[in-house]
Amino acid sequence: MLSGISGNVLILGMVSFLTDVSSEMIYPLLPLFLTTVLGAGPAFLGVIEGVAESTAALLKLVSGIVSDRTRSRKGLVLAGYALSSLARPLVAAATGPAAVLAVRFADRVGKGVRTSPRDALIADSSDSTVRGKAYGFHRAMDHAGALVGPLLATLLLAGAALDLRTVFWLSAVPGLLAVLLIILRVRDVERKRTSDGSILGAVPRGGLRRYLAVLVLFTLGNSSDAFLLLRAGQLGVPPARIPLLWAFFHLVKMLASTPFGALSDRIGRRRVIVAGWAVYALSYLGFAAAASEPACWLLFAVYGTFYGMTEGTEKAFVADLVPAEARGGAFGWYHFAVGVGALPASVLFGLIWERAGQGAAFLFGAGLAALAAVLLLALVREALPEERNSRAF
Repeated sequence: MLSGISGNVLILGMVSFLTDVSSEMIYPLLPLFLTTVLGAGPAFLGVIEGVAESTAALLKLVSGIVSDRTRSRKGLVLAGYALSSLARPLVAAATGPAAVLAVRFADRVGKGVRTSPRDALIADSSDSTVRGKAYGFHRAMDHAGALVGPLLATLLLAGAALDLRTVFWLSAVPGLLAVLLIILRVRDVERKRTSDGSILGAVPRGGLRRYLAVLVLFTLGNSSDAFLLLRAGQLGVPPARIPLLWAFFHLVKMLASTPFGALSDRIGRRRVIVAGWAVYALSYLGFAAAASEPACWLLFAVYGTFYGMTEGTEKAFVADLVPAEARGGAFGWYHFAVGVGALPASVLFGLIWERAGQGAAFLFGAGLAALAAVLLLALVREALPEERNSRAF
């Protein structure tokens, strides 16, 4: 499964694994820490997450465009990971909700700075014939970290009887190891730099513009996974098994990402993305109709397969559609488009659930996914192998 994966991609996968271990030692515990230790309410938690994710979406756009103008994508990748790894554990020192907001903001700034340059560097470091596998492998390592992080935190809390603040401080260890790996092992790839790094100069055109427009439509029906956990509770999954369900979900995503990324190298990105969006629609239809806990576990497996089919493949498709010197900006717009669609998606889903019931909300998401799949087939042309090769480096 690792044939064709370059050293850069392998190391960046390990970096994402360690960073997610660090992040997921904190993130699932943050609501509990805010409400029981610092006395914050749900509304403040919403403010924290809204500010954090909006900041990250905008910075992903800017950093991607900047990386096309600079000689070193590695510099931005290192700066972003270092900022997050240094800031994240400072949650342990917080004495009030505002301090958590500041730490979370700094963490997401780091994510915004590193993400688009990192995705462009993966494309720079991968042959076009294994680009889907490279992105699939990277996503698999990311999900592996998301699986290990909460389990490690649980072990430290329950097994070693440590308190929340101590666990937060210990999350610095994998984060700093990730930064060290970037410094010692990640290499920049020689490439031509773009002459126009302005946002207007990097506005998507042609196939990329159509692809991102369809992607925004799909994202409008792709609400927060928190709603799936809420649905799991309705279907009879007790609170004690929710973390196990979440770990199982990440396990499926981890196992599915590399094979489906490699499949897109052989049969084309568009087919795999369309199939993935169809799986998403089917899973949402299933969540609307499900009536038992076993059905919930099965649906989470199907939903995790959707992630494995699409996350890496969508990024490989972005790289296929643009020349090498414009990849940073292209990934910036990709992440910005997803970020723009994500906030109203959850608001719409929540409103529909509240006013028309959960069934209507899940049907809405399934319908938009199906429509987006049809439009992707109709409006966006697959990049031919020779076009991918001409844009390899």
